Amino acid sequence: MSQPEQGPMSGRIALVTGASGGIGGALALRLAAAGADLALTYSGHRQAAEGVAEQARALGRRAAVLAADLTDPRIATDLVDQVGTRLGPLDILIANAGTGRQLSWDDDALDVATWDSTMAVNLRAPWLLTRAALPGMVSRGFGRVLYVSSIAALNGGIVGPHYAASKAGLHGLMHHLAGRVAGHGVTVNTIAPALITGTGFFPAAPGEMPMPVPVGRLGRTEDVADLAMAMLTNGYLTNKVVTVDGGLYPT
Repeated sequence: MSQPEQGPMSGRIALVTGASGGIGGALALRLAAAGADLALTYSGHRQAAEGVAEQARALGRRAAVLAADLTDPRIATDLVDQVGTRLGPLDILIANAGTGRQLSWDDDALDVATWDSTMAVNLRAPWLLTRAALPGMVSRGFGRVLYVSSIAALNGGIVGPHYAASKAGLHGLMHHLAGRVAGHGVTVNTIAPALITGTGFFPAAPGEMPMPVPVGRLGRTEDVADLAMAMLTNGYLTNKVVTVDGGLYPT
């Protein structure tokens, strides 16, 4: 095998949660192309995560695939420990895994258990992962934390109050953490996509757009990955929520 090409993330170790999904997989492969070795988590779709890992290995990167039930609060520290053991100290955390069953605020199915499980995956797990990863990043003088939020955090969205609230919580978490670790070479940012095909919400482009999008099309996973990589490779960008939504939400 020829030596892998060097890139802006060469020698870095990245953990991508929800790597079996469209956005997580696209971002993981972009990181691999930039030189990073990968730890990829999945919950119920191991084959998809293994496919991403195989593509990363074809680029000459190391890739570990890890099962992770992020509703379990013990998993976060264990994941960071596993990454350290199998690949090395964690440099980049992409908290991408998410869940969100579409339910109205007045739907009886939006019960306490549904609310709590949504918060556990979408908000508590990113916090616990970050808390486990930050000390090492700070001590080594480099780190990148990127939360994958949603435009729902800004406008309420269409999935439901449980989803919107969980994603909005990521923004508050980012704002609290970013300034406290910026002086140690660690950035904390959030990307907020909307209406992206190739994901759990839109596996394929629907025949008709669910709402008018100013750019005239739905987003693609590569659109999110492009912007995410620009954020991850910029050491002067921190404490920012950046939307990728075709112009739906003017900021």
